[in-house]
Amino acid sequence: MTPARDDARRDAKRISASLTDPRIIDPRQELVRHDDLSEAEMAQILRLLTAMREWREADQRLSFESRTHMKLNETDMRALRYIIASMNADVPVTAGALSDHLHISTASTTKLLDRLERAGHVVRRPHPTDRRAVTVEITPETHREVRRTMGLQHARRFEVVRSLSPDDRDTVTRFLRDLSATTLASVPAAGSDDPAADPEQDSGSDSEATPASDSAAGSGVRRG
Repeated sequence: MTPARDDARRDAKRISASLTDPRIIDPRQELVRHDDLSEAEMAQILRLLTAMREWREADQRLSFESRTHMKLNETDMRALRYIIASMNADVPVTAGALSDHLHISTASTTKLLDRLERAGHVVRRPHPTDRRAVTVEITPETHREVRRTMGLQHARRFEVVRSLSPDDRDTVTRFLRDLSATTLASVPAAGSDDPAADPEQDSGSDSEATPASDSAAGSGVRRG
């Protein structure tokens, strides 16, 4: 490998590692003021933003791998998780309840359930009290697979949160809610062109979303 190519690779790695650094992504401080921070403060902030990015990317990889393995898209997986939670709570799942949870139309819900039923993930059964309605249940095989992947991961996350002190949990909760508030204006509405929100999107075309920490770092509010 030539020296020039070595330099190019080092530059690429340096830029990749600095995508949360406002000194790189906003050097003129048009969005984020950062000249009032000490080096120690900047390093601490960047460590947190980098940790957020790593968490988001790890979560996206797990979600993508699980959906790919089961040949599902994001809306399919959300539907299955809702059905499992409802069955665990002994609450019958109707198409209407699923439509409300997913924020999609009745027609889209019907197509989603048709697809999941054809793939052997769910079955429809008569409603126990309403002869005009049907309920939706997850098949045992799919239930086991979802528990093996997403369920196990959630259990691990729960243990991490439980290990925090009560004060730390409150601090993290406030931080995450404040962080969520910064992105609400950019979240695509249900029924938009976002593939994750489209239940009819082909599961083979799922793509990774931009890590939240990148967008948050690039659209921060100027302080002062």
